[in-house]
Parts: sequence; C-alpha cells; structure tokens
Amino acid sequence: MKQSIGLVSLVIPEYDEAIAFFVGVLGFTLIEDSFVPAQNKRWVVVAPPGSAGANLLLARASNPEQSSRIGNQTGGRVFLFLYTDDFASDFRRYKEQGITFVREPKNESYGTVAVFRDPWGNLWDLVQPRSHEANDDA
Repeated sequence: MKQSIGLVSLVIPEYDEAIAFFVGVLGFTLIEDSFVPAQNKRWVVVAPPGSAGANLLLARASNPEQSSRIGNQTGGRVFLFLYTDDFASDFRRYKEQGITFVREPKNESYGTVAVFRDPWGNLWDLVQPRSHEANDDA
C-alpha cells in the first residue's frame, strides 16, 4: 500500500486575497479554481513551484467558528513547512515582496531555516534541508 497527503487545508477569509498572496507574492502555481454551486464555495488549490508533494487547499471560512481559526490553526506554532532548494534566493525575494520574517535565517542540524508570517498570522518555516535525502524523507 502506498499513501500520501494530497492536500492541506488552510482556512482563509477570502479566495482572491489568498490567491493574490500565494500566487502573486510567494510565486505558487494556481492548480485549480472551480466554483462548487451546491456549497456556494470555490475549490482553490495552489502549489509551490516545482512541487511534488502536498498541495494547499485555500478554504474560505464559512461560519464564525472557522473564521476564529484564521491565522491560528495551530495555536501559534509553525503551521506549514515550505522546503526550497535555494534558500538565499527565496529568502531575498520574499523580503523584497514584503514578507514579514519573525525569525531570521539560522543554520540548524537539518538545514537552513527562517520563519515568516503570512498575511493572516500563520507561521511558516522556509527550509533548505541539508541534503536532498532529508527533503525526500520529510
């Protein structure tokens, strides 16, 4: 049996604002943007450039409980880990795009990492693993 995680759902306030950030600022690819009439919502999927892993489902909050989770789906912990094969270039580009880094780059045993905050408050690790084997095992 072989399994993999296909999508991770990120609760957001509005679709177009989230697409603008992920595609326009982070450089992700818009994989799908389809209207689901039965639920009056959109199925919006984005992926980092060159990604072979899980994609991100941008899920608009549809009730007060979901809205309360926007930006804090993990209680303030780092929520998502964005792996890169060119940390210096991505870090520089994100800074130029106005991304707020809450922890500057640091060399760790597993690779180089910095923590940034998305527009809704979620924390992300930008990580360049020490080796491709580390990336494949994650």
